[in-house]
Amino acid sequence: MVGEKGKMTNNDEENNDINPKHIKVDTELDKSLRPRFISEFIGQQKIIENIIIFIKSARKRKEPLDHVILSGPPGLGKTCLAGIIANELGVGFRITSGPAIERAGDLAAILTNLENFDVLFVDEIHRLNRSVE
Repeated sequence: MVGEKGKMTNNDEENNDINPKHIKVDTELDKSLRPRFISEFIGQQKIIENIIIFIKSARKRKEPLDHVILSGPPGLGKTCLAGIIANELGVGFRITSGPAIERAGDLAAILTNLENFDVLFVDEIHRLNRSVE
């Protein structure tokens, strides 16, 4: 409701449909729509078949999964697949990016905070600082 001199009253601000305070962020919905397990992932069938073999082998050996490089254009599902691998193995999942690792000490800190068998996904690893490589 508009009060004196055309100003909105507090009551109007609380009920206003376009008030940004009342817009729900889609992040929770976003997370629920992302596949969490291989059975929920659509596409990339040949890659999925290989990942299934890798995961089964790691489980049978009771060892962590060997290094995996996922490459391709943005939006292909690389981060999603890394998360799926972690979920399928029942281990922790940590994400960082190449540019975020500025010094060797940054990488050492990340690695020391990982638990056994955790999956570490380094997005944009091609942009990793040369001194860290």
